Amino acid sequence: MKTAPNTYDLFGWIVMSMNKAEKLWFVNIISFMLLSILTLTGLINWLFVPRGGGAEGGFLVLLRHFLREVHEWTALMFIVIILIHLALHWTHIKSNLQSYRILK
Repeated sequence: MKTAPNTYDLFGWIVMSMNKAEKLWFVNIISFMLLSILTLTGLINWLFVPRGGGAEGGFLVLLRHFLREVHEWTALMFIVIILIHLALHWTHIKSNLQSYRILK
């Protein structure tokens, strides 16, 4: 049985002990959660929080800026997780590109 060397390396130890199917499942769950947050923050900002307001906007201006920050950082994390997803599927992608003679 493996043991984690220290608490700082706990996340790395968990990920390294997973097989490929478990890693893909983990990446898919995280990407779904990030996409849900992106959708929610984008729709709330677009449909429900009024634009403008200037300095006298108060809470709604703060809410709009907060949602925008959350939306932008979540988008960045989503891009990273999709790159990880592509890396985990790279052998499948490469074999398909080779079978269609797009890649040699």
